[in-house]
Amino acid sequence: MSGGDVYSTRGAERQRRPRGELRLTLTMWLALLATLPPLARVIHTGPWMPGAAVLAAVLLATGFGLRRRRVPAIGVTLAEVVVWALVVTGGFFSGTALWGFLPTGAVVAAVPEVIRTASDEIASGVAPIPATPAMSFVIVASFGLLAIALDHVVLSARMPLLAAIALVLVWLIPSVVVPAPVDIAAFVVLAIAVLALIRAENRTREAPIMATRSGGVAAVAVAIGAVAIVGALVIGPALPHPAVGGAGSGAAARIDPSLDLGSDLRRPGDTPVLTLRSDAPQLPNLRVTTLSIFDGSVWMPDQLRSVALADAPLEPVQVAEGIATTEYRTHVEVTQLSSAYLPIPYPAVAIDGLEGAWRSVPYSRTILSAQNSAQGQNYDVVAEVPRPTLEQIRASQARLAENRVDVYALPEGTPAVIGDLARQVTAGATTDYDRLEALQTWFRGPEFTYSLTAPVTDGFDDTGVAAVAAFLEKKAGYCIHYAGAFALMARELGMPSRIVVGFLPGGYTGDTVDGQRVAAVTTGQLHAWPEVYFDGIGWVPFEPTKSLGIATRYVSAASSTGGTDAEESGPTPTPTSSASAGARPDEARDEATGGTSGQPAAGGDPRPALLIVLGALVVASVPAAAGAARRGFLRRRGGVAAAWVLVQDAAIDLGIAVSAAQSPRAFGVRLVAEGAPEDAVARLVAAVERENYAPRGGGAESAARHGAGGAGGTGSRDGIAQADAIRVGLRARRGPLDRARATLLPRSLVVRPGSAFADRDALV
Repeated sequence: MSGGDVYSTRGAERQRRPRGELRLTLTMWLALLATLPPLARVIHTGPWMPGAAVLAAVLLATGFGLRRRRVPAIGVTLAEVVVWALVVTGGFFSGTALWGFLPTGAVVAAVPEVIRTASDEIASGVAPIPATPAMSFVIVASFGLLAIALDHVVLSARMPLLAAIALVLVWLIPSVVVPAPVDIAAFVVLAIAVLALIRAENRTREAPIMATRSGGVAAVAVAIGAVAIVGALVIGPALPHPAVGGAGSGAAARIDPSLDLGSDLRRPGDTPVLTLRSDAPQLPNLRVTTLSIFDGSVWMPDQLRSVALADAPLEPVQVAEGIATTEYRTHVEVTQLSSAYLPIPYPAVAIDGLEGAWRSVPYSRTILSAQNSAQGQNYDVVAEVPRPTLEQIRASQARLAENRVDVYALPEGTPAVIGDLARQVTAGATTDYDRLEALQTWFRGPEFTYSLTAPVTDGFDDTGVAAVAAFLEKKAGYCIHYAGAFALMARELGMPSRIVVGFLPGGYTGDTVDGQRVAAVTTGQLHAWPEVYFDGIGWVPFEPTKSLGIATRYVSAASSTGGTDAEESGPTPTPTSSASAGARPDEARDEATGGTSGQPAAGGDPRPALLIVLGALVVASVPAAAGAARRGFLRRRGGVAAAWVLVQDAAIDLGIAVSAAQSPRAFGVRLVAEGAPEDAVARLVAAVERENYAPRGGGAESAARHGAGGAGGTGSRDGIAQADAIRVGLRARRGPLDRARATLLPRSLVVRPGSAFADRDALV
């Protein structure tokens, strides 16, 4: 064998051997780990975090080992999927698996139920959600699949920029789900990991002309990192709160199953979310969820067993003997509300017309779904409303024997002023109902003021015990303060209480359907109110919020057949009595004087929509700006390598295949066929061949590097000129739409020359 043959064989072996893939694999693992900390805001830390890290390490190590043994890319991915299935089965289903790790039919059948359980926990929970086994399974299994996907994207398809975008998006998901100040330190760690990943991938390239000229990729990586940081730290916090959508945008509003309503109620304008009509004397409030668990800072939904509504219909209302109930039917049509919870009157005993898979929580009679949304639902709800007389409710005690949720608990450190005021206000009452009615009258009396701004300026705009104490001192706040204070004061008096989040019934539109007046509900009617449980009657709602809703008062059997005066003798629903919970201070004053400010605003604040449009334009311009920055950097750098990268990028952007199997000369022939000037292509191809194949230190290479050129050659700056001429020629052959797409969405930012995506159309 000649010396040249030996040299060629060794060179080929070096080309086949992975270069720096161990470093790239480790960097990929660290980048994946950088996306885990933000999840702790959504899910309590637990075994899922080390489990996800270990599973990702096992999968990436499997891929690395198989690639070292020249296993094809599809074989590597399939092997990783098999390892994923074995590890996940052993970790979460070992009791039903064969030998503790091989999936069986029982394991496959259990997976959908576990996913459904986790979905219910997400739909009915408030962050941070407990790290239950079902939740841990979903997180660990999903993280493993993400590791497999990104391993293929980075190590097989050689598209680290696409992986970087995916990592940033995964990192941002918890920030969208649970709005909170951006963790700058965590994002800096992610940015460093992403840039290191791009750099590590760049160093594994085998082509000399690419391996020695990596600055352009690094520049684009820095540009993308800068844009991501700006988006996360500046644009992200400016976007609308996810709990309720911005007014006037035409998008569906959303409701967060918690008591964090302050920012939503202060949002300018109203968005219509649903319409309703009912045969009840008074339009009912529509509840979304109930909050019974209070840890001193946050009220959390009841996280109890749910059952499929199709399999287990709602049970009839059970009341003590002699208590009358009345059946009412309410029709609800949801128009712009994207929620996992269904707005319904209470207590519902039947629901007709729902589409999709819905579940009920028997304890609270709330309806939710992990797969469907309330958006677009059109349904009828039958409610059986207990109608005790004043004498009957006075004879009943506020107590709950079956205590599946602790609705009596008061957190440690509850300020004494809450209990002291509760006993002071109710000192003259002799029954539980009279005590609660006294509290309701006190809150709705002249001492208190409805205000959305006082809690902010006075620093108690939250739901904790300290905020309740401050509210009782300032006597100015909105529904969460009234409801939270009433519920805690009821517990101080030894009564079971909880808070309901939902909607006030809105105002009439003037339309009539089947003889029933239609009312419209907007995001402004988002509301919270307390309930207290009475033995033999059930959960009784109260309305302590000043100037909103209708106060709960029962009438004597001597003057009525039973029921509350809100149902029988109270005022009919008007915008005054069911005013917007989101009313601004001037609107709240209108409510007190009989104004009509509860009606939806005629016009909305255009600023949220303009902000969204501006953000969309900024995001849309990022690819074009990144492409221009990359070309500018390559032009400034100069040289044959930079010129050849410019040509390859231009071809990829225009949809021209760039195959790893073609030599520069064969690729040049194709470029000429696509419209590139023949002379410019010939000069640049000749320079590339000298750069790659000429002996190191030879005269030809020296001439090429120093711009001496030669027949058909090209110098450092001349190479860029030839590349620009080729790019212009290629674009001239394309139509306006193709040119615009190549400029605005340059594929070369994520597609590598020689990758499966770049050479899928190559001619053999």
